[in-house]
Amino acid sequence: MTSESVIREPLVTGGKTVHDVTDDICRRVEEKPAKSWLLAMAASLGALTIGILAVAILVWEGIGSWGLNKTVGWAWDITNFVWWVGIGHAGTLISAVLLLFRQRWRMSINRAAEAMTIFAVICALQFPVLHMGRPWLGFYWALPLPNTFGSLWVNFNSPLLWDVFAISTYFSVSLVFWYIGLVPDFATIRDRATGISKIVYGALSLGWNGAAKAWSRYETVSLILAGLATPLVLSVHTIVSFDFATSVIPGWHTTIFPPYFVAGAIFSGFAMVLTLLVITRAVYKLEDYITIGHIELMNIIIIITGSVVGIAYITEFFIAWYSGVEPEQYAFINRATGPYWWAYWSMMTCNVISPQLFWFKKIRTNIAATFVLSIVVNIGMWFERFVIIVTSLHRDFVPSSWAMFYPTRYDVGVYIFTFGLFFTLFFAFAKFFPVINMAEVKSIVKPTGEKK
Repeated sequence: MTSESVIREPLVTGGKTVHDVTDDICRRVEEKPAKSWLLAMAASLGALTIGILAVAILVWEGIGSWGLNKTVGWAWDITNFVWWVGIGHAGTLISAVLLLFRQRWRMSINRAAEAMTIFAVICALQFPVLHMGRPWLGFYWALPLPNTFGSLWVNFNSPLLWDVFAISTYFSVSLVFWYIGLVPDFATIRDRATGISKIVYGALSLGWNGAAKAWSRYETVSLILAGLATPLVLSVHTIVSFDFATSVIPGWHTTIFPPYFVAGAIFSGFAMVLTLLVITRAVYKLEDYITIGHIELMNIIIIITGSVVGIAYITEFFIAWYSGVEPEQYAFINRATGPYWWAYWSMMTCNVISPQLFWFKKIRTNIAATFVLSIVVNIGMWFERFVIIVTSLHRDFVPSSWAMFYPTRYDVGVYIFTFGLFFTLFFAFAKFFPVINMAEVKSIVKPTGEKK
């Protein structure tokens, strides 16, 4: 009896050679901007301009411009903050965790995912800063610095302070990890460029010479940074969840939040990576590098994390019922049947039902279906944060203080601002930086390509 080993589908298709990889990726940086890129950048800049106007009015008038009230003191601001931080999770997961597990399929998608992480965290940071009202007078109070105004210090027991530590550390490590990975590719572009481009990319490449010693140090630093970043994937959203879990508000005071938030962050992050990669793959003709196999594997992760999130929703209801605490039970009944029922059921439909479609191979390998469902998932994850925050606040222990939250145009405007900022940064990255890690992809061309 004989058995044959299954040959894995190639990670890079089209029989690409090492020279083809260099040419295909560098050409996107060297050629003039396409009309599609110019239109996309114009739309992003338009959204950014509208958003800047909303931010300017908000800063001038104060956060009373938002739809907040004495009962709902947090709403779109913290919802959008948690949503953007969650989106930033997939980049570090793909880059760091999958690197440590030697998953080679990450190599074509890690660069765009890392960039998405950086830009998403920048967008997230806008909300706590703007929520300060007059940030130029008080942003430094969130930092553990000795102050000259008296004995007042930051509250080290507050999870909001640890948010600052966790997210700033996460951002710093992710930024260094992303930039270190770019250095060899900048050197490749430098060697092909002329004039000002050669000077700029020469400076960005930090004198990279491609020597064996340089590669050895590059790989060592990558592994060290991956080791540092891996616990951050778990810690960042865990600490964000403590903003809610350490309170005594019904619907928030629960120990399930840390793993639940982490799974949800990976879920939404992978969905956003898919949205961006499907567009990048089509616009830059990168079908041989970002293959159906990559998309299928990412959809499988979405199935797993989506199922974990679904179990968390059910567990929350069980815990509320089992606790016997009437305000806790009411909080969850109110989510499903109260004034914000439409947000709850939108969340359930988008996050629990829609990802199950990926169990069918035809759907999880279909580009159009993947693109639509990735957007649906992120809509659902926004609703999840909205449901957790607003429905737990708008009806508290005292019925006389119950109130509804209605967003104003400035709530919406600041959200548009972050979208404009995110896509402006991402499209600029996609044009002027190599969108795929050439150095890593070249290492898998020979064993996976058709040409020898």
